[in-house]
Formats: sequence, structure tokens, C-alpha cells
Amino acid sequence: MSKYVITPPAQAAVAVAETAALFPIRRVFCVGRNYAAHAREMGNDPSREPPFFFAKPSDAVVPASGVVPYPSLTNNLHHEIEMVVAIGGTGRNVPVEQALSLVWGYGVGVDLTRRDVQDVAKTMSRPWDWAKGFDASAPCGPLLPVDKVGHPSEGRVWLEVNGEVRQEGDLNELIWPVADVISYISQSVQLQPGDLIYTGTPSGVGALQPGDVVSGGVEGVGSFEFTVGPKP
Repeated sequence: MSKYVITPPAQAAVAVAETAALFPIRRVFCVGRNYAAHAREMGNDPSREPPFFFAKPSDAVVPASGVVPYPSLTNNLHHEIEMVVAIGGTGRNVPVEQALSLVWGYGVGVDLTRRDVQDVAKTMSRPWDWAKGFDASAPCGPLLPVDKVGHPSEGRVWLEVNGEVRQEGDLNELIWPVADVISYISQSVQLQPGDLIYTGTPSGVGALQPGDVVSGGVEGVGSFEFTVGPKP
């Protein structure tokens, strides 16, 4: 029997709505610029760009409730509201028409971004890891299984800061819908149960300050509210 030389880390997980159960997290994939308006606000042309992806550590996923810490190394922490897809099946080179069969359920999350760190990385043609993959950078609300929520393809997506709407869009504005995203990812890696996909954010991303109350949701999927902690 194998023995680890250190204590294995705890299994990262996200809550399942209306139960005491947890969904174990394997990997976290994020889709960049998947709403046309957001692509434009970031200075890109959405009509010419195929989907691209970046990743976050599984333990970057924390509950989107209570206090979410303000990270180090930044003075420009940005919010990005997203629908989250929880994968429950295994698939490689999955056709688009079969992709939704891999989905276990859906949730609502926030891709927190150290925008100033990302801007430097872009300027120097460096990876985004330090800008996207820091501790607690992926707050997520409880997941709902497919048998309760179906496969949402339209519905309001919104985020408020201190009661003011910052981001607002609709799932039907996704440049690459969920099935396409799953198919694209599966061409590069084999998707496995426990994988999460953050599907992209509408326009209106902006800075958060310590003490801000951040709330939002996806119609028919869920909502959340958390407070930004003090700067370290």
C-alpha cells in the first residue's frame, strides 16, 4: 500500500443546492471573452476569434458567500460573473450534439481577476496564471443538477456591487454556447467527472474595493452574495 510523504491536501469541492452533498472538483476551465460586448470592451473583435481557455486551481473555488478575501499583489481586482458548468461524464473529442450529455449540473460563479497583473502579463506576452489563479479567485454558489435546472440556454445574467448593477447580459448572448465549449475543450483534454467550466462574462467588468457587497446570479440557476475582505 502506497504511503504519501506528506498529508494529502483536502479534496476541493462545491456545495450542491438544497442538500448536504458536495461536488468534488477536479479541474477548472475558464472561457475567455465569450460575450461579444465583453470582448469589445476588452479591445477585441468577437467575430474573428475562436474560443480560448485558461485554468484555475481547483482550490481557488470557494463559496460565493460570507467574506471573500481581497488578494495580494493588486490594486485593481475585477469581478466577472459567469454561469458554471459541472461535468459529470467522461469525454474526448465529443461532438457538439452529444456534449450536453456530459453535464451534471449548473451554478453561478465569479472569475476574480487581478487586472493590473493581467495587463502587465499581456504587455510582456506572459501567461495569465498570476492574474487568474490566485487563492479564492473563483467564488461559486451551490450547484443544481440537470434534472432540476435542465440545460439553460437563455436567461438574465447579472452582477451588482453595493446594490448597483454593474454587469448584465443573457445566456443567449454567448458566442460559444455550452455544448460548443464542452466540445472544444474535449478536443484538447479528456473531460472527466469533477471538472468545472466557467463559461464567460458579459460586459461591465470593473474594480472591487474592500467592504463592497457583491451579489448576482443567473436566471433559473441561482444567485449569491458575498463581501470583499480587507486588503492584506
